[in-house]
This record gives sequence, C-alpha cells and structure tokens, in this order.
Amino acid sequence: MSANSQFTFAAATGVGSLPGGDAREAAKTATGSFEDFPFLPELPARGPGADMIGRTAGMLVELYARVEPSGWRLGDRPGRDTKRARSWLGEDLDALEEFTQGYEGQLKVQAVGPWTLAAALELRNGESALSDAGACRDLAGSLAEGLRQHLAEVQRRVPGAQLVLQLDEPSLIAVLRGQVRTASGYRTHGAVDRQVVESALRDVVGVHADGPVVVHSCAPDVPFALLRRAGAAAISFDFSLLTERDDDAIGEAVEGGTRLFAGVVPGTDAALSDPAGSVMGVRTLWRRLGLHPGLLAEAVTVTPACGLAGASPEYARRALAHCVQAARSLADNPE
Repeated sequence: MSANSQFTFAAATGVGSLPGGDAREAAKTATGSFEDFPFLPELPARGPGADMIGRTAGMLVELYARVEPSGWRLGDRPGRDTKRARSWLGEDLDALEEFTQGYEGQLKVQAVGPWTLAAALELRNGESALSDAGACRDLAGSLAEGLRQHLAEVQRRVPGAQLVLQLDEPSLIAVLRGQVRTASGYRTHGAVDRQVVESALRDVVGVHADGPVVVHSCAPDVPFALLRRAGAAAISFDFSLLTERDDDAIGEAVEGGTRLFAGVVPGTDAALSDPAGSVMGVRTLWRRLGLHPGLLAEAVTVTPACGLAGASPEYARRALAHCVQAARSLADNPE
C-alpha cells in the first residue's frame, strides 16, 4: 500500500466506456485524448459480453456466465457468451496495443469490482450471488485470479506502461445498505457486513500490488473511509452527487494521500461550460475544507462523471478534451 500512496497520478483521464462499436476508433480516442493517462475503452453498444458485467464475467477463472432473459447467470462451462466476451476484450487489447507503440506512462484498465459483480450475477436458482456468502467468496477469488492474468496480458502488450487498475463498484452502496432486490423484486437481500465487504475488496485490490487501484462509484454516499482501508489509492466519483455530509471523509482522504478522481464533466450530451467553470465546485470544496490550494493539482484527477457509453461519439470526444482543459485550469489557477 505504501507504493500506492507514493504514486503520482496524471491530471485527467476517462472513466471507461465510450459510445459506438469500433475498437480502433475507441482506442484512438482514448489514447489521443490523454497523452499521459489513456485507458482501455469499453464499448457496451456491441451487446452482451461487451457490457460491464459480461466483460468482467469473461475474465473470471474457473467460473463462467451466460446470458439469460433476466441477466447474466453463472454456469458450469464456457459457452458462446463467454467466448464472445473474451473475443471482444481481445479485439480491444489489439487496438490499444496498436495505438500505444512505445508508450511509457500511466495506463488505466477497468473491471467490475467483487460486490457489484455479486449483485449482478445470478446463481443457477436465479437469485443474485449476493444471496450466498460462499458464492461471493468464490466470485471474489475467481475475479482476483482473472484480474492478475488480465493485468499481465496488458503489461505484455504495453511493456512501458505503469498500469492503474480501476474497480467499478456502482452497486456497492446498495450492497452495504441491503437495497439489492431479490429475483422476485418484492424483497431485498440483507445488508452485507462492512468488514466482509472491506475484506473482499482488499483481496481484489491486492492483486495489483505493483501499482495503484482506483475504485469508481457513481452512486451517492461513496464510502470513502471503507475504500481507503481496503487499499484504494484513489477514489473516483460523480462530483455532482457530493453533499456537505461527505466533507469530513474527503478531507481525511486528501490529507491521507488518497487521490480524488473528480467526475465533473457530464456523462451524456450536455452543454459544456468553460473549463474553469467545470472545476469551480472543486475549488469551492477546497476552500470549504480549508485545504491548501497548492494541493489541488496533486490531489485531483479530472474525469467525466461516469462512463460515456450513452453519449454521442462527437460529445464523448469533446468531453474527454474538456477534462484535460479543466485539469489544466485547476493546475494554473488553484485559487
């Protein structure tokens, strides 16, 4: 963890998903927009297996999932859905490799974290894996092994990259609060004990011992303290969902060396203000917390609020460029 806290992140990057279905076009956009912090794009518009859950399910080791009318369900053997997910990931890696020849610098890859995966994947009986503590443990273990292999593969293809692993946990708050619905929709699964949640996250974060892990959640009430204890070097969130209730946790995170990935640019087509206006809220937060303005560039990476899969291709490119400009504004005028 000490290596993580010493890591210096670049000023801006994307979250993960982009619109469209062309892997080369997406890789060109992700690498062209961020010269010092590109990311491996995800293209869910291609269909099941390119979606967030299907893509990560395809990375699992000795666990397989297939598409049912109700969603992704765990099964005994790899079927065509697993093969499709792996094939698309391979296509995305080929495209990324093409556009990162000789690249040396930070490179971010994303996967769904253990708790959002447990909430989304169904067991054979149709209930969420979240309903079975043993299934959750098996899933976290399989995910950890799959991520280890995935990171090694990306490193082989882009040998000069410093890899940053992002775990997407949009369902984490619902898991902690017992708000994930059962298959019938009439009840919810019980809240998972916070220590159990933290422990599984720590195990998965631990697979990337050589580099930093970012945890992304675009839901309200991000559990900053829990994620920091689990070993996250950075926390990625939708800045518009913060309230003053989050102030103490954010102040402690910044002072403890945790990087904030502030999602300040809308994830779907919207009118963009001037770059300085997009980070005005970040400056206001800083003043409210009494933090030193000089810390801003050291503590904040600017991103879109969430993935850009629902945006138009033209807006997605503008939003990524806007993140770079907003980060520059923050560095040039921290006051």
